[in-house]
Amino acid sequence: MNKILLTIAVLAGGLASAQIAKGTVYLSGQAGYYKNGTESSNNYVENLKVLPTAGFFVAQNFAVGLGIGFTKNESSQSYILFDGGTSFLYSKYTKESAFALSPFARKYWALSDKLYFFGQLEVPLEFGKTELYEYQSQPFNPIIGDYYVGNMNTYDANYTSVGVNIKPGLDYFITKNWTVEATIGEFGFNSYKLDLEGAKNINKTDLGVKLSSVTLGVKYVFAK
Repeated sequence: MNKILLTIAVLAGGLASAQIAKGTVYLSGQAGYYKNGTESSNNYVENLKVLPTAGFFVAQNFAVGLGIGFTKNESSQSYILFDGGTSFLYSKYTKESAFALSPFARKYWALSDKLYFFGQLEVPLEFGKTELYEYQSQPFNPIIGDYYVGNMNTYDANYTSVGVNIKPGLDYFITKNWTVEATIGEFGFNSYKLDLEGAKNINKTDLGVKLSSVTLGVKYVFAK
């Protein structure tokens, strides 16, 4: 029992003494690129995100900051659909590109002199443009050996995306100036609105830990 109390006392002392000073500034960010497939096959996915971030500690272990960047998501697919003994040609192309902003507030709790647990509240915003081209032919005609002309759906419009997320994570100081941080989940809400007549808000809720919400990165701290 005495050993347990001693351990708690030592840990509490570590939590109290490990502080990130008011006025500390750090730089970090997100950058990622993914592509699968080729344009020549009309079947590919391409994603790009660049979001540099700066944070400022307005109090001990409490920072506010802002991320500013760019995102692009593009995909194309083309294939033959088989239904009821006949076939159709189907193709679809989508592209979204946006200016991104992400103001946030982050609170740290020290687990040791180098390891911190944090909770981050962020409001991700996107102001962008989306394009869609979708086509499905009429059934294959064996007499003419081709497909009848079918239906086409296209639009080119602006969109706005607004979210509110809470992200827990861990931050480990490798040196005085460099840290490795990982987010381990995402809990939040996002609303997407297309600037088209009759378009409705698309709302999405994230609750829990999934692969896409687990991130790993580094940041530079201008330690005081």
